[in-house]
Amino acid sequence: MKILMVLTSHDQLGDTGQKTGFWLEEFAAPYYVFVDAGADITLASPKGGQPPIDPKSDADDAQTLATRRFKSDGLAQQALANTKSLDEVDVEGYDALFYPGGHGPLWDLAEDQRSIALIQGFYRSDKPVGAVCHAPAVFRHTVDSHGDPLVKGRKATGFSNSEEEGVGLTDVVPFLVEDMLKQNGASYSKTDDWQSHVTTDGLLIMGQNPASSEATARALLGALA
Repeated sequence: MKILMVLTSHDQLGDTGQKTGFWLEEFAAPYYVFVDAGADITLASPKGGQPPIDPKSDADDAQTLATRRFKSDGLAQQALANTKSLDEVDVEGYDALFYPGGHGPLWDLAEDQRSIALIQGFYRSDKPVGAVCHAPAVFRHTVDSHGDPLVKGRKATGFSNSEEEGVGLTDVVPFLVEDMLKQNGASYSKTDDWQSHVTTDGLLIMGQNPASSEATARALLGALA
């Protein structure tokens, strides 16, 4: 079982002067769900190398069992520091595709033609695609074989408008994940802010927020069973 995890390379939070990137827990929790299931994991990002960690997700109050495990795992840290460029990966050789969140994907992965092609390639090859929190942003421009939005008519979730408002970034992000999914025709659903919620519709698996990261990864494994 080979899983490709794609992380953001974007580290600027709009014009705020603040840093962003991927959310550490949304990488670490799925990573260890996959590792503990015996998966062979490849990490990639648009630019390759070390992807930027959102500083807020590295703060003491944001740590979880998975992030603490990562901080004592030299092999995982080395793998993260040496992600492959998206130019170096393709659909062949992998069984599933997973995107951790963080605000970074709103700027780069949502628009990256290589990422869009990867998702469409996995989908057309009957291989599941998972994304958690802000990472469903990667479905902004993906289409099916008829040219319709890939999420059209599909169950979907992702970081909600109320959660974005709660972190005070509604006017900073380039688009709102909930609004985008609805505009693309998805059947968007959510639960209470910061509670776990996962949608599965065929090959598309999404989680609403950081609390959903482990459950989203388990749902992806379920799609491979």
